[in-house]
Amino acid sequence: MTKHLLAAAITLGLAQPALAVTDEEFKTLQEQFDLLAEQVESNSSVSSNSDTTVGGYGEMHYNNLSNGSGSDKKELDFHRFVLFFGHQFNDKIRFFSELELEHGTIADTDDGSSPGSVAIEQAYVQFDLNDTTKANAGVILVPVGFINETHEPPTFYGVERNVINKYIIPTTWREGGAGLNGNYASGFSYDVVIHTGLDGGTNVRGGRQKVAEAKANNLASTARIKYTGINGLELGGSLQYQDDMTQDTSDDIGSATLLEGHVRWNISAVTLTALYAQWNIDVASTASAADQAKDVQTGGYLEASYRISNQWGVFARQNEWDNGGIGDTAKSQTDFGFNYWPHEDVVLKADYQIQNKVAGNFDGFNLGVGYQF
Repeated sequence: MTKHLLAAAITLGLAQPALAVTDEEFKTLQEQFDLLAEQVESNSSVSSNSDTTVGGYGEMHYNNLSNGSGSDKKELDFHRFVLFFGHQFNDKIRFFSELELEHGTIADTDDGSSPGSVAIEQAYVQFDLNDTTKANAGVILVPVGFINETHEPPTFYGVERNVINKYIIPTTWREGGAGLNGNYASGFSYDVVIHTGLDGGTNVRGGRQKVAEAKANNLASTARIKYTGINGLELGGSLQYQDDMTQDTSDDIGSATLLEGHVRWNISAVTLTALYAQWNIDVASTASAADQAKDVQTGGYLEASYRISNQWGVFARQNEWDNGGIGDTAKSQTDFGFNYWPHEDVVLKADYQIQNKVAGNFDGFNLGVGYQF
């Protein structure tokens, strides 16, 4: 097609009186442009079948929240801008990566108040060992729950990711390591990963090292099993163990175990989701009272959603979590709202949240726009 268009253009151009040429000259020119057109088509074909892929996702949020004590939160934030780069080396070896910019900027400020950051969210090489088993090595998302691995905005309800995937499962949670993944035609799959561990003691979210000169005195291991063999149903569970939650054997905080289980059931246009996770941290009796009170941390949520059409969906979700501490530490948050997909990869969101006093008592609405490609 390109060759014919180029040839036609040259023929029309040479037909002008001011550019009259002999038949022999015209034939020579036409041959040269035929070669040029073939080269253009060849380059186009190579580009369209490239072994390197580019994608990404992003989301912007508007929060209008009040806790009744003057500490309102009214802000607009381009929360995430993520670029994906992948490469297929051959039929059995490939590479995946995500580069993330958070909060729109990493500009230096005199007071150090810039909220932005740039981070490698994933960067791993995958090897096919056989038809059912793969090996992964690099920066890997920890296989726990739903959202830690799949968190593109069009794939979940609610403007913000649910709070359990912040305070109990510290999403986005990535570690450096290696592991195996198996998938079978029966719908059964598993993951086994050995990776860097947390470094925050009883502060789970604060212990993420993000593979930035991460201490590796004490590694962690995670195993997950999942079953999707029944249409519309997903059952899964994860177990993680780490010998020392501070990477330091001389203190009063020792090993930790994370247990997580989840289920999602799609029944026609209705989807029901449930997740529960619990940390059990070994804290010596000589540790501070605050650390002793955080040796068990729990969280879970129930969510129901209804897909009105291909473009509209509504949801309601109840979150309960407890990171421990002194006194009443049980937190709760209720979310309900809708998603609108003008395109399957673009979403507009609105929701209303209600918190109890322990969680901060921030009530109000959130608006968001997100995309993936």
